[in-house]
Amino acid sequence: MEVAAVASAFSGLTIPWAIAGGWAIDFALGRITRPHHDVDVTVFRGDQARLRSELGEWTFEVVRDGVRVSWPVGLRLDAPLFETYAWPMDADPASAVEILLDDRIGDDWVYRRDPTVRRPVTRAIRSSAGGIPLLAPEIVLLYKSREPRREDEHDFAVALALLDGEARAWLRSAIARTHTSHPWITRLADGERPSTPIPPGR
Repeated sequence: MEVAAVASAFSGLTIPWAIAGGWAIDFALGRITRPHHDVDVTVFRGDQARLRSELGEWTFEVVRDGVRVSWPVGLRLDAPLFETYAWPMDADPASAVEILLDDRIGDDWVYRRDPTVRRPVTRAIRSSAGGIPLLAPEIVLLYKSREPRREDEHDFAVALALLDGEARAWLRSAIARTHTSHPWITRLADGERPSTPIPPGR
């Protein structure tokens, strides 16, 4: 599905949700800085039953051991499962939206790879100029820091414009908890400025 169609489909949900991944950064920047091959959405794990109920006409799958399999209605997904896919029943499965289950404790978003890393939900989910919920850029980059691909390096470079001093410090500390020698730590500390984005289509 195109990102606009995804945003429209999810706009009626009564649970918190947000566009994640590279699209979250581009929406926050207000421009497309690179091609995107899919759309990622995040919801909280505790809201998964309501997600299934409110998207009752959608087909759902979950990734187990690297393989997408059916996600039966009523089956709760607990950690470490977090990656799911969904699409309207009358749509092509190839158009599936990747729905990622994020964790939450009270008013805090919790990093699923290290539960000591937290962010207030009010800072974890922002809004685009058009009112579309977005996962905060520092959280998007934290997920991308694990094994950065070329597109992740690009997203890091352009997203620096979105990070104030507090967000940079938070991201630097969060990455350092699991990647003590990660190159992004130094670049965040050095105050690197955003780079020129890759033109769409390249």
